[in-house]
Amino acid sequence: MGRTSDADQRLKQAALDLMWEESYGAVTIDDICQRADVKKGSFYYFFKSKADLAVAALEKLWTESWQPNLDRAFSPSIEPLARFTGYFENIYQLQLETKVKYGKVLGCPVCSVGSEVSTQEVDVAASVRALMGRKLKYYESAIRDAVAQGVIEPCDPAQVSLALLGLLEGLISQARIMNDPEVLRRLPDMALGLLRVKSSAAPQLAAQH
Repeated sequence: MGRTSDADQRLKQAALDLMWEESYGAVTIDDICQRADVKKGSFYYFFKSKADLAVAALEKLWTESWQPNLDRAFSPSIEPLARFTGYFENIYQLQLETKVKYGKVLGCPVCSVGSEVSTQEVDVAASVRALMGRKLKYYESAIRDAVAQGVIEPCDPAQVSLALLGLLEGLISQARIMNDPEVLRRLPDMALGLLRVKSSAAPQLAAQH
């Protein structure tokens, strides 16, 4: 089995990779153990079920990837509108890279799992909702800063954040369906449209690009 000390970490990473590459339902415990190079008996030492592992794997994704990336992209040291354009441009680049690496657009692992199990696996669905809620807080903070700077129209940050998340996840899902990352090319411009950027902010946007 290799080193038992990191077997749980390898199981979580294998689960994340397989759920992203395929789907939650298509992946079995045997598949995960094989990818992780961990014996099935050891799986049950760490996790009660595939759902239990999925919850832990999603938390690993947040801690090691999503949170650090969001902290960088939405740093208060970056102008509010640039936080959004930079973040959404990176989403497009990531999907381009995954298409090259895997031969297909993989979309968002969290959204894919959430939409698949939302009415079946209660704990996994709750974990997905928690991650989405954490992401929305970054959007809301940037929107409040943009309103305070007067670069977008006054709005309800929570509602606009939800609209932005819907735009992002909808287009990512469409890119996966079409197997075409170019669907996401105009995502930053679409996001700025939802934000109702004031015309007076045009020079700032031009300078950021």
